[in-house]
Amino acid sequence: MSNDVIEYESAVCSIYRSKYYIQLETNVANDITCTWSGKDHSSYSKKIVFAWKFDWSIIRNRRVDELTGYIIVKSVENHFSQISFHVKITEENRTFMKEVATNYINTNITYKYSLVPHYVTEPKTMRCFFYDEMFLPSEQNDTVLVVDGKKLHVCKAVGLYEKFLSYHSHYFRALFSSNYKESQMDEIPIEDVSFEDFGLLLSSFYPNPVFPNDDTVHKLLEMSRRFMVLSVINIIEYHLLNNSKIDDTKMLWLADEYGMPKFLEKWFGGMTVEKVTKLAKSHEYGKLSDSTKAKILGRLIKMI
Repeated sequence: MSNDVIEYESAVCSIYRSKYYIQLETNVANDITCTWSGKDHSSYSKKIVFAWKFDWSIIRNRRVDELTGYIIVKSVENHFSQISFHVKITEENRTFMKEVATNYINTNITYKYSLVPHYVTEPKTMRCFFYDEMFLPSEQNDTVLVVDGKKLHVCKAVGLYEKFLSYHSHYFRALFSSNYKESQMDEIPIEDVSFEDFGLLLSSFYPNPVFPNDDTVHKLLEMSRRFMVLSVINIIEYHLLNNSKIDDTKMLWLADEYGMPKFLEKWFGGMTVEKVTKLAKSHEYGKLSDSTKAKILGRLIKMI
């Protein structure tokens, strides 16, 4: 699941109970279209039924499986108590209705929603099965790594074929060198890492590579730093620049933390006072390096 939150707050809309059906507003926020409407049962029922219909086809095509969160609707004049309810938006369930009781014929109403996108991910059992297949013995493999109690048959030697650990990872290049005792071992233990996380990293550059998505980028960056795999960091930088829907402030922190100069250059090129204001209020701002903070301040001074 992504940590990104999609939020929207409507303008104030006037309700006139003399109309049976009213389309109050259609808005687009983060590629989600929401049509808000109201329906008066009758002038005697004292009830209005509100409906929110979501079109999220654009982000659904970006591996979003569902959206969960809440909708809050309230009267500006307090003609009825504020109402809050949870929603779960799926392909089959895109319209939500809520009944409101009020004695007033005319009232001004507003609403807001907060939604969290949940991304499609393969089940853990399926991923582990894929990794098991990837590390089976073969003529191309010449070493066994033991990770989380599992034996992984991998290729360490330079010159066998291009998808080998020594080429992509400075960590394994050193580990397999004659300067380390592990180079003489039949089975080399790799401590303090799970089989799933290690498989995720290697699947990024082994044959038939699996490209990163917003759910895997942070773990991949952690693993790439530990095992010194610069090529995977470069792939993730491309994902953040071109495909990611992670919040801009979090992407800036990832780029700063893990060294992605192209992303940083693009962020500073599009820097505005509004972006800096949003960044300053975020949790990620406190985690930025001193050098990046200084660069932001220097650019901001020139802008104002």
